[in-house]
Amino acid sequence: MNAPLPAEVLKQHLIDPEICIRCNTCEETCPIDAITHDANNYVVDPEICNGCMACVPPCPTGAIDNWRLVARAEAHSVHDQLGWEELPPEQAPPEATGAEAAVAAPGAPQLAAAPGAAVPPWSAAHPYVNLYTHKTPMTATVVGNYRVTGADTDSDIHHIVLDFGELPFPVLEGQSIGVLPPGLDAQGRPHHARQYSLASPRDGERAGYNNLSLTVKRVTEDHAGAAAHGVCSNYLCDLVKNDKVQVIGPFGHTFLMPNHPKANLIMICTGTGSAPMRAMTERCRRRIESGDNGKLMLFFGARTERELPYFGPLMKLPPDFIDINLALSREAGQPKRYVQDLIRDRAAKVLELLADRNTCIYVCGLKGMETGVLDALRDVTVQSGQDWSILHDALRREGRLHFETY
Repeated sequence: MNAPLPAEVLKQHLIDPEICIRCNTCEETCPIDAITHDANNYVVDPEICNGCMACVPPCPTGAIDNWRLVARAEAHSVHDQLGWEELPPEQAPPEATGAEAAVAAPGAPQLAAAPGAAVPPWSAAHPYVNLYTHKTPMTATVVGNYRVTGADTDSDIHHIVLDFGELPFPVLEGQSIGVLPPGLDAQGRPHHARQYSLASPRDGERAGYNNLSLTVKRVTEDHAGAAAHGVCSNYLCDLVKNDKVQVIGPFGHTFLMPNHPKANLIMICTGTGSAPMRAMTERCRRRIESGDNGKLMLFFGARTERELPYFGPLMKLPPDFIDINLALSREAGQPKRYVQDLIRDRAAKVLELLADRNTCIYVCGLKGMETGVLDALRDVTVQSGQDWSILHDALRREGRLHFETY
């Protein structure tokens, strides 16, 4: 048993600035607003943090999971943390305690469950994470850059292939990497990494090669429609063959596909959220002849067919291999449809898959889609006479419901 810490000692929660990719997941997740950031770092306020751990499982890199025993009166301030380039060295714990670890603060609030699992499927392969950092990035070579949406659309999405030569960069479907764009930010500092999900399976974009692919949308406006220049997305979309790119990672240890034969996948995505779904689908396509695949069901949303990345190759996949459901919200002459609408339309098939303990669900796209997807899954479950809260809890606990939203 770990003894509780005495009042004068704090087990301070810190974020490692060398590993953090500034994705904002921790700040969004924290239920008491203990996490803040500036243009340099994400930090935890020791005056607010209660050790509830809500921010730890969603962090893609593990940067959030750092702790130091300090005298409470000497806690590292927010101001100090914002100026760090690395974590301070470990020091001997204050003499007032012999405790090895702190317990959660008394009276810490009971938190609502996160929508998805904090653990991977039981059969997922072991992921490697944080092999390369801001201080020790890997150099990749561009071997391909192709637009995968219609040239006549405003949605400029590219499929970019990066090669690592002879150097190791092991990845799994569902993982992501960080790209370091060149140049300096408005404060004169090097840009932080931007995170992108892999669009290729573990054995490479080209099978048997040490490469991977990304799905990148050129950002030219913000969510409100105002003009905005995405630093990293424009950099990536403008790359040409043989250009060099600085990469860190890989990241991600939960959004992983099951590794056992006959596992079923329900994949729900919009736009560039299709990247991990493409990786998983391609992994399954390459083993069709082995007979190891379960059932695949895809719900894919975009405004029009021309704005669906990979639309052409997707339509060539055999219908007995994958059940494809396209939700188009701006297609001329058709009613607006969203992925949650199609989930309800296909309730019988969805319920059939949910009844199988070999089924895992993956959701990737804009943050706003989480509620719609969960509501649709709840509706189809309740209509069948089942208790969604019980099923939802089981899916999370067993690592079978995963969200990667931004």
